[in-house]
Amino acid sequence: MLQGKGVLLGVTGSIAIYKAVDLASKLVQLGAPVDVVMTASATKMVSPITFQAIVHGRVATDMFDPTSELGMDHLALARRAAVAVVAPATANTMAKLALGLADDVLSTTFLAASCPHLVAPAMDSVMFQHPTTQENLARLKAQGWLVVGPDYGRLASGEVGPGRLAPLEKIIAAIRGALGRGGDLAGRQVVVTAGGTQEPIDPVRYIGNRSSGKMGFALAEAARDRGASVSLIAGPTSISPPPGMAVVMVTTALEMKEAVQKEAAGADVLIMAAAVADFRAEEIAAAKIKKAGEAVTLRLVLNPDILKEVRGDIVRVGFAAESEELEANAQKKLLEKRLDLIVANDITAPDSGFGSDTNRVVLIAPGREIERLPLLLKTQVAHRVLDRVVELLMRRVVGPAGIERP
Repeated sequence: MLQGKGVLLGVTGSIAIYKAVDLASKLVQLGAPVDVVMTASATKMVSPITFQAIVHGRVATDMFDPTSELGMDHLALARRAAVAVVAPATANTMAKLALGLADDVLSTTFLAASCPHLVAPAMDSVMFQHPTTQENLARLKAQGWLVVGPDYGRLASGEVGPGRLAPLEKIIAAIRGALGRGGDLAGRQVVVTAGGTQEPIDPVRYIGNRSSGKMGFALAEAARDRGASVSLIAGPTSISPPPGMAVVMVTTALEMKEAVQKEAAGADVLIMAAAVADFRAEEIAAAKIKKAGEAVTLRLVLNPDILKEVRGDIVRVGFAAESEELEANAQKKLLEKRLDLIVANDITAPDSGFGSDTNRVVLIAPGREIERLPLLLKTQVAHRVLDRVVELLMRRVVGPAGIERP
Protein backbone atom coordinates (compact mmCIF):
# COMPACT_ATOMS: atom_id res chain seq x y z
CA MET A 1 0.00 0.00 0.00
CA LEU A 2 2.83 2.44 0.80
CA GLN A 3 5.24 1.29 -1.90
CA GLY A 4 6.08 4.30 -4.05
CA LYS A 5 3.47 6.54 -2.40
CA GLY A 6 4.93 9.90 -1.44
CA VAL A 7 4.47 10.90 2.20
CA LEU A 8 4.83 14.55 3.20
CA LEU A 9 5.84 14.46 6.88
CA GLY A 10 5.47 17.70 8.81
CA VAL A 11 7.40 17.81 12.08
CA THR A 12 6.82 20.41 14.81
CA GLY A 13 8.49 21.34 18.08
CA SER A 14 6.81 18.83 20.38
CA ILE A 15 8.79 16.78 22.88
CA ALA A 16 7.48 13.75 20.98
CA ILE A 17 9.58 14.73 17.96
CA TYR A 18 12.01 11.87 18.59
CA LYS A 19 9.19 9.49 17.65
CA ALA A 20 8.87 11.25 14.28
CA VAL A 21 12.38 10.06 13.43
CA ASP A 22 11.25 6.48 13.97
CA LEU A 23 8.05 7.15 11.99
CA ALA A 24 10.07 8.45 9.03
CA SER A 25 12.31 5.37 9.21
CA LYS A 26 9.37 2.95 9.28
CA LEU A 27 7.70 4.67 6.31
CA VAL A 28 10.92 4.44 4.29
CA GLN A 29 11.25 0.75 5.18
CA LEU A 30 7.70 0.24 3.89
CA GLY A 31 8.74 1.67 0.53
CA ALA A 32 7.33 5.18 0.80
CA PRO A 33 9.38 8.14 -0.46
CA VAL A 34 9.29 10.60 2.47
CA ASP A 35 9.70 14.38 2.26
CA VAL A 36 10.20 16.12 5.61
CA VAL A 37 9.32 19.71 6.43
CA MET A 38 10.23 21.08 9.86
CA THR A 39 9.17 24.14 11.79
CA ALA A 40 11.86 26.37 13.27
CA SER A 41 11.01 25.06 16.75
CA ALA A 42 11.43 21.48 15.57
CA THR A 43 14.99 22.16 14.38
CA LYS A 44 15.88 23.29 17.91
CA MET A 45 15.03 19.81 19.22
CA VAL A 46 16.24 17.47 16.47
CA SER A 47 18.75 18.35 13.78
CA PRO A 48 17.44 18.27 10.20
CA ILE A 49 20.49 16.14 9.37
CA THR A 50 18.93 13.31 11.39
CA PHE A 51 15.86 13.22 9.16
CA GLN A 52 18.01 13.76 6.08
CA ALA A 53 19.97 10.62 6.88
CA ILE A 54 16.78 8.65 7.40
CA VAL A 55 14.86 9.70 4.27
CA HIS A 56 17.93 10.07 2.03
CA GLY A 57 16.86 13.49 0.83
CA ARG A 58 16.82 17.18 1.61
CA VAL A 59 14.77 18.36 4.58
CA ALA A 60 12.88 21.63 4.14
CA THR A 61 13.29 24.04 7.06
CA ASP A 62 13.27 27.51 5.48
CA MET A 63 10.80 28.87 2.97
CA PHE A 64 13.44 31.19 1.55
CA ASP A 65 16.41 28.83 1.43
CA PRO A 66 17.94 29.44 -2.02
CA THR A 67 19.47 25.94 -2.06
CA SER A 68 16.12 24.25 -1.49
CA GLU A 69 13.81 23.24 -4.30
CA LEU A 70 11.18 25.24 -2.42
CA GLY A 71 13.23 28.29 -3.27
CA MET A 72 12.44 27.56 -6.92
CA ASP A 73 8.94 26.16 -6.50
CA HIS A 74 7.22 26.14 -3.11
CA LEU A 75 4.60 23.72 -4.46
CA ALA A 76 7.11 21.02 -5.34
CA LEU A 77 6.72 18.93 -2.19
CA ALA A 78 2.97 19.45 -2.05
CA ARG A 79 2.49 18.25 -5.61
CA ARG A 80 4.28 14.93 -5.19
CA ALA A 81 2.65 13.94 -1.91
CA ALA A 82 0.08 11.15 -1.92
CA VAL A 83 -0.66 11.86 1.74
CA ALA A 84 0.36 14.66 4.11
CA VAL A 85 0.95 13.98 7.81
CA VAL A 86 1.81 16.28 10.70
CA ALA A 87 3.30 14.17 13.49
CA PRO A 88 3.77 15.37 16.11
CA ALA A 89 1.50 18.40 15.84
CA THR A 90 1.70 21.20 18.42
CA ALA A 91 -1.21 23.42 19.40
CA ASN A 92 0.45 26.31 17.55
CA THR A 93 0.76 24.45 14.25
CA MET A 94 -2.76 23.05 14.53
CA ALA A 95 -4.06 26.61 14.97
CA LYS A 96 -2.24 27.75 11.82
CA LEU A 97 -3.48 24.83 9.77
CA ALA A 98 -7.06 25.21 11.00
CA LEU A 99 -7.13 28.91 10.05
CA GLY A 100 -5.25 28.54 6.77
CA LEU A 101 -2.28 30.63 7.85
CA ALA A 102 0.87 30.18 5.78
CA ASP A 103 3.82 31.89 7.41
CA ASP A 104 6.44 29.12 7.39
CA VAL A 105 7.53 26.22 5.24
CA LEU A 106 5.28 23.66 6.94
CA SER A 107 2.03 25.63 6.92
CA THR A 108 2.63 26.86 3.36
CA THR A 109 3.40 23.41 2.00
CA PHE A 110 0.45 21.75 3.71
CA LEU A 111 -1.92 24.48 2.55
CA ALA A 112 -0.82 23.77 -1.02
CA ALA A 113 -1.21 19.98 -0.78
CA SER A 114 -4.43 18.60 -2.27
CA CYS A 115 -3.91 15.03 -1.03
CA PRO A 116 -5.47 13.50 2.13
CA HIS A 117 -4.27 15.18 5.33
CA LEU A 118 -3.62 13.64 8.76
CA VAL A 119 -2.69 15.26 12.04
CA ALA A 120 -1.35 13.52 15.16
CA PRO A 121 -1.49 15.95 18.11
CA ALA A 122 1.07 15.74 20.92
CA MET A 123 1.11 18.24 23.78
CA ASP A 124 0.37 18.70 27.45
CA SER A 125 -3.17 17.68 28.40
CA VAL A 126 -4.07 21.18 29.62
CA MET A 127 -3.11 22.63 26.24
CA PHE A 128 -4.92 19.88 24.37
CA GLN A 129 -8.11 20.30 26.39
CA HIS A 130 -8.11 24.09 26.06
CA PRO A 131 -11.30 25.26 24.29
CA THR A 132 -9.31 27.00 21.54
CA THR A 133 -7.33 23.85 20.74
CA GLN A 134 -10.54 21.83 20.66
CA GLU A 135 -12.13 24.39 18.33
CA ASN A 136 -9.16 24.19 15.99
CA LEU A 137 -9.28 20.41 16.08
CA ALA A 138 -12.98 20.54 15.16
CA ARG A 139 -12.16 22.90 12.27
CA LEU A 140 -9.55 20.49 10.94
CA LYS A 141 -12.00 17.59 11.11
CA ALA A 142 -14.64 19.66 9.32
CA GLN A 143 -12.09 20.41 6.59
CA GLY A 144 -11.54 16.68 6.07
CA TRP A 145 -8.40 16.14 8.13
CA LEU A 146 -8.02 12.72 9.74
CA VAL A 147 -7.08 13.04 13.40
CA VAL A 148 -5.03 10.28 15.03
CA GLY A 149 -4.89 10.40 18.82
CA PRO A 150 -3.71 11.73 21.10
CA ASP A 151 -3.46 8.86 23.55
CA TYR A 152 -3.98 8.99 27.30
CA GLY A 153 -0.93 8.43 29.48
CA ARG A 154 2.06 9.92 31.25
CA LEU A 155 3.28 13.17 29.71
CA ALA A 156 6.63 14.95 29.69
CA SER A 157 5.40 17.21 32.49
CA GLY A 158 4.92 14.21 34.73
CA GLU A 159 1.16 14.60 34.63
CA VAL A 160 -1.17 11.89 33.35
CA GLY A 161 -3.83 12.69 30.78
CA PRO A 162 -4.63 12.99 27.07
CA GLY A 163 -1.80 14.35 24.97
CA ARG A 164 0.63 11.53 24.17
CA LEU A 165 1.44 11.03 20.51
CA ALA A 166 -0.54 8.09 19.16
CA PRO A 167 1.44 4.86 18.71
CA LEU A 168 3.30 4.79 15.41
CA GLU A 169 1.45 1.67 14.27
CA LYS A 170 -1.79 3.58 14.69
CA ILE A 171 -0.46 6.53 12.67
CA ILE A 172 0.80 4.24 9.91
CA ALA A 173 -2.56 2.45 9.85
CA ALA A 174 -4.27 5.83 9.42
CA ILE A 175 -1.91 6.66 6.56
CA ARG A 176 -2.74 3.36 4.89
CA GLY A 177 -6.44 4.04 5.38
CA ALA A 178 -6.13 7.52 3.88
CA LEU A 179 -4.34 6.12 0.82
CA GLY A 180 -7.04 3.46 0.47
CA ARG A 181 -9.96 5.90 0.44
CA GLY A 182 -10.28 5.44 -3.30
CA GLY A 183 -9.52 1.72 -3.21
CA ASP A 184 -11.57 -1.01 -4.84
CA LEU A 185 -13.38 -1.71 -1.54
CA ALA A 186 -14.19 1.92 -0.77
CA GLY A 187 -17.70 2.27 0.57
CA ARG A 188 -17.98 -1.45 1.35
CA GLN A 189 -18.65 -2.95 4.77
CA VAL A 190 -16.47 -6.01 5.36
CA VAL A 191 -16.75 -8.32 8.36
CA VAL A 192 -13.77 -10.54 9.17
CA THR A 193 -13.50 -13.17 11.90
CA ALA A 194 -10.12 -14.23 13.26
CA GLY A 195 -8.45 -16.41 15.87
CA GLY A 196 -9.87 -19.43 17.63
CA THR A 197 -12.63 -19.84 20.18
CA GLN A 198 -12.33 -21.22 23.70
CA GLU A 199 -15.12 -23.48 24.96
CA PRO A 200 -15.04 -23.74 28.78
CA ILE A 201 -15.09 -27.07 30.57
CA ASP A 202 -14.85 -25.60 34.07
CA PRO A 203 -13.75 -22.18 35.44
CA VAL A 204 -10.10 -23.03 34.57
CA ARG A 205 -9.99 -25.26 31.51
CA TYR A 206 -11.31 -24.97 27.99
CA ILE A 207 -11.39 -26.68 24.60
CA GLY A 208 -9.57 -24.65 21.96
CA ASN A 209 -7.08 -24.72 19.12
CA ARG A 210 -3.75 -23.17 18.17
CA SER A 211 -5.06 -20.49 15.82
CA SER A 212 -2.96 -17.32 16.14
CA GLY A 213 -5.38 -15.00 14.33
CA LYS A 214 -2.64 -13.84 11.93
CA MET A 215 -4.51 -14.77 8.75
CA GLY A 216 -7.72 -13.08 9.85
CA PHE A 217 -5.87 -9.98 11.01
CA ALA A 218 -4.04 -9.80 7.66
CA LEU A 219 -7.38 -9.95 5.84
CA ALA A 220 -8.85 -7.21 8.03
CA GLU A 221 -5.82 -4.97 7.46
CA ALA A 222 -5.86 -5.56 3.72
CA ALA A 223 -9.57 -4.74 3.51
CA ARG A 224 -8.98 -1.55 5.50
CA ASP A 225 -6.12 -0.56 3.21
CA ARG A 226 -8.36 -1.03 0.17
CA GLY A 227 -10.91 1.44 1.52
CA ALA A 228 -13.40 -0.83 3.30
CA SER A 229 -15.05 -0.12 6.59
CA VAL A 230 -14.00 -3.18 8.57
CA SER A 231 -15.52 -4.95 11.53
CA LEU A 232 -13.12 -7.49 13.03
CA ILE A 233 -14.54 -10.19 15.29
CA ALA A 234 -11.67 -11.88 17.09
CA GLY A 235 -11.35 -14.76 19.50
CA PRO A 236 -8.60 -14.87 22.13
CA THR A 237 -5.16 -14.32 20.56
CA SER A 238 -1.68 -13.39 21.75
CA ILE A 239 -1.33 -10.57 19.21
CA SER A 240 -3.03 -7.19 19.19
CA PRO A 241 -5.79 -6.50 16.65
CA PRO A 242 -4.80 -4.06 13.90
CA PRO A 243 -5.86 -0.42 14.36
CA GLY A 244 -8.22 1.52 12.12
CA MET A 245 -11.28 -0.71 12.41
CA ALA A 246 -14.10 -1.72 14.74
CA VAL A 247 -13.03 -4.66 16.89
CA VAL A 248 -15.36 -7.05 18.73
CA MET A 249 -13.62 -9.48 21.08
CA VAL A 250 -15.35 -12.77 21.84
CA THR A 251 -14.42 -16.01 23.58
CA THR A 252 -16.84 -18.80 22.67
CA ALA A 253 -18.45 -19.98 19.44
CA LEU A 254 -21.87 -18.87 20.64
CA GLU A 255 -20.52 -15.38 21.35
CA MET A 256 -18.95 -15.31 17.89
CA LYS A 257 -22.22 -16.38 16.31
CA GLU A 258 -24.08 -13.54 18.01
CA ALA A 259 -21.42 -10.99 16.97
CA VAL A 260 -21.36 -12.22 13.35
CA GLN A 261 -25.14 -12.05 13.03
CA LYS A 262 -25.09 -8.48 14.34
CA GLU A 263 -22.14 -7.20 12.29
CA ALA A 264 -23.08 -9.01 9.07
CA ALA A 265 -26.51 -7.39 8.94
CA GLY A 266 -26.22 -4.94 6.07
CA ALA A 267 -22.58 -5.83 5.33
CA ASP A 268 -21.29 -6.51 1.83
CA VAL A 269 -18.76 -9.22 2.67
CA LEU A 270 -18.23 -11.80 5.42
CA ILE A 271 -14.84 -13.52 5.59
CA MET A 272 -14.91 -16.31 8.14
CA ALA A 273 -11.22 -16.87 8.85
CA ALA A 274 -11.71 -17.78 12.52
CA ALA A 275 -11.00 -21.34 13.63
CA VAL A 276 -14.25 -21.88 15.50
CA ALA A 277 -14.28 -24.91 17.79
CA ASP A 278 -16.57 -27.59 16.36
CA PHE A 279 -17.59 -28.84 19.80
CA ARG A 280 -18.33 -27.50 23.27
CA ALA A 281 -18.95 -29.18 26.60
CA GLU A 282 -22.58 -30.14 27.09
CA GLU A 283 -22.32 -29.07 30.72
CA ILE A 284 -19.79 -26.65 32.20
CA ALA A 285 -18.66 -27.59 35.69
CA ALA A 286 -19.33 -24.87 38.26
CA ALA A 287 -16.07 -25.64 40.10
CA LYS A 288 -12.66 -26.80 38.95
CA ILE A 289 -12.68 -30.50 38.11
CA LYS A 290 -10.28 -32.16 40.54
CA LYS A 291 -7.87 -34.91 39.55
CA ALA A 292 -9.14 -37.93 41.46
CA GLY A 293 -7.03 -40.65 39.89
CA GLU A 294 -9.80 -41.79 37.58
CA ALA A 295 -10.68 -41.06 33.96
CA VAL A 296 -13.10 -38.22 33.38
CA THR A 297 -15.81 -38.53 30.75
CA LEU A 298 -16.59 -35.29 28.93
CA ARG A 299 -19.69 -35.19 26.74
CA LEU A 300 -19.37 -32.79 23.79
CA VAL A 301 -22.10 -31.27 21.64
CA LEU A 302 -21.80 -29.60 18.25
CA ASN A 303 -21.38 -25.84 17.98
CA PRO A 304 -23.52 -24.04 15.40
CA ASP A 305 -22.17 -23.60 11.87
CA ILE A 306 -21.96 -19.82 11.95
CA LEU A 307 -21.19 -19.23 8.28
CA LYS A 308 -23.86 -21.63 7.06
CA GLU A 309 -26.52 -19.77 9.03
CA VAL A 310 -25.71 -16.33 7.61
CA ARG A 311 -28.33 -15.29 5.07
CA GLY A 312 -28.86 -12.30 2.83
CA ASP A 313 -27.19 -10.78 -0.21
CA ILE A 314 -23.65 -10.90 1.14
CA VAL A 315 -20.45 -12.32 -0.30
CA ARG A 316 -19.46 -15.20 1.96
CA VAL A 317 -15.90 -16.49 2.14
CA GLY A 318 -14.99 -19.52 4.21
CA PHE A 319 -11.74 -21.16 5.28
CA ALA A 320 -10.95 -24.86 5.38
CA ALA A 321 -8.01 -25.89 7.57
CA GLU A 322 -7.48 -29.53 6.66
CA SER A 323 -5.00 -32.26 7.58
CA GLU A 324 -5.93 -34.65 4.74
CA GLU A 325 -7.71 -34.65 1.35
CA LEU A 326 -7.45 -30.87 1.26
CA GLU A 327 -9.25 -30.07 -1.98
CA ALA A 328 -11.94 -32.73 -1.65
CA ASN A 329 -12.87 -31.63 1.85
CA ALA A 330 -12.82 -27.97 0.85
CA GLN A 331 -15.06 -28.64 -2.15
CA LYS A 332 -17.52 -30.42 0.13
CA LYS A 333 -17.63 -27.45 2.54
CA LEU A 334 -18.07 -25.02 -0.34
CA LEU A 335 -21.20 -26.83 -1.51
CA GLU A 336 -22.64 -27.61 1.92
CA LYS A 337 -22.33 -24.02 3.11
CA ARG A 338 -23.24 -22.51 -0.28
CA LEU A 339 -20.21 -20.23 -0.24
CA ASP A 340 -18.94 -17.83 -2.89
CA LEU A 341 -15.31 -18.76 -2.17
CA ILE A 342 -13.39 -21.06 0.12
CA VAL A 343 -9.73 -20.77 1.07
CA ALA A 344 -8.13 -24.09 1.97
CA ASN A 345 -4.78 -24.85 3.53
CA ASP A 346 -2.96 -27.89 4.87
CA ILE A 347 -2.39 -27.32 8.58
CA THR A 348 0.20 -30.10 8.75
CA ALA A 349 2.62 -28.17 6.52
CA PRO A 350 5.31 -26.54 8.70
CA ASP A 351 5.34 -23.30 6.68
CA SER A 352 1.58 -22.74 6.44
CA GLY A 353 0.05 -24.03 9.65
CA PHE A 354 -1.19 -22.24 12.76
CA GLY A 355 1.03 -19.42 13.97
CA SER A 356 3.22 -19.07 10.88
CA ASP A 357 3.66 -15.80 8.97
CA THR A 358 3.27 -17.59 5.64
CA ASN A 359 0.54 -19.64 4.07
CA ARG A 360 0.09 -21.88 1.04
CA VAL A 361 -3.58 -21.91 0.08
CA VAL A 362 -5.97 -23.16 -2.56
CA LEU A 363 -8.82 -20.94 -3.76
CA ILE A 364 -11.99 -22.76 -4.79
CA ALA A 365 -15.12 -21.09 -6.15
CA PRO A 366 -18.23 -22.35 -7.96
CA GLY A 367 -17.77 -22.55 -11.72
CA ARG A 368 -14.05 -21.68 -11.66
CA GLU A 369 -10.88 -23.68 -11.92
CA ILE A 370 -9.08 -24.35 -8.67
CA GLU A 371 -6.30 -21.81 -8.07
CA ARG A 372 -3.31 -23.16 -6.15
CA LEU A 373 -1.21 -20.32 -4.77
CA PRO A 374 2.50 -20.68 -3.97
CA LEU A 375 3.89 -20.08 -0.50
CA LEU A 376 3.19 -16.43 0.31
CA LEU A 377 3.18 -14.13 3.28
CA LYS A 378 -0.23 -14.05 4.88
CA THR A 379 -0.47 -10.36 3.97
CA GLN A 380 -0.01 -11.36 0.32
CA VAL A 381 -2.56 -14.16 0.62
CA ALA A 382 -5.02 -11.64 2.06
CA HIS A 383 -4.81 -9.43 -1.01
CA ARG A 384 -5.18 -12.40 -3.36
CA VAL A 385 -8.36 -13.39 -1.51
CA LEU A 386 -9.65 -9.81 -1.65
CA ASP A 387 -8.96 -9.68 -5.39
CA ARG A 388 -11.50 -12.50 -5.70
CA VAL A 389 -13.91 -10.71 -3.36
CA VAL A 390 -13.78 -7.58 -5.52
CA GLU A 391 -14.56 -9.72 -8.60
CA LEU A 392 -17.56 -11.22 -6.81
CA LEU A 393 -18.84 -7.79 -5.80
CA MET A 394 -18.49 -6.53 -9.37
CA ARG A 395 -20.39 -9.52 -10.72
CA ARG A 396 -23.28 -8.65 -8.44
CA VAL A 397 -23.41 -5.23 -10.03
CA VAL A 398 -23.07 -6.20 -13.69
CA GLY A 399 -24.42 -9.75 -13.79
CA PRO A 400 -25.50 -12.88 -11.91
CA ALA A 401 -23.66 -13.84 -8.80
CA GLY A 402 -23.03 -17.34 -10.06
CA ILE A 403 -24.61 -19.03 -7.03
CA GLU A 404 -28.25 -19.38 -6.09
CA ARG A 405 -29.13 -18.02 -2.68
CA PRO A 406 -31.59 -19.81 -0.41
